[in-house]
Amino acid sequence: QVQPVESGGGLVQPGGSLRLSCAASGSIFSINAMGWYRQAPGKRRELVAHITRGGSTNFADSVKGRFTISRDNARNTVSLQMNSLKPEDTAVYYCNSVPPGYTWGQGTQVTVSS
Repeated sequence: QVQPVESGGGLVQPGGSLRLSCAASGSIFSINAMGWYRQAPGKRRELVAHITRGGSTNFADSVKGRFTISRDNARNTVSLQMNSLKPEDTAVYYCNSVPPGYTWGQGTQVTVSS
C-alpha cells in the first residue's frame, strides 16, 4: 500500500513556527488535490488545508492567516508552513489527497506548549 511520508513535527512554544513536509508517490498525487489533516487526542481527524494541482488553496477557519500550503508537482511533495502556533494546534498531522486516497501514513506529531 502506498503511504505518504510526513516529517517536520516537533515541540514548539506558543507563537512559534514549524514547517511540515510530505512525500507522496503514485498517480494519486498527480491527479488530485493534496491536503494536510490533523487529529488531536479524543477528536476526529479534520482537514486543515488543501491545495489543488493548479495551486489554489483553502484553509480551515481555525488556521486561516497562520498556515500556508504549497506543493511541488515535479517532486511529489507538499508542505505546510505553520506560524503563530497555538496550543490548540497540538495534534498528529497527516497528509493525504482530498478526498483521502492513500493509506494513511504515520503522521508527524506537533506539540505546542510552553
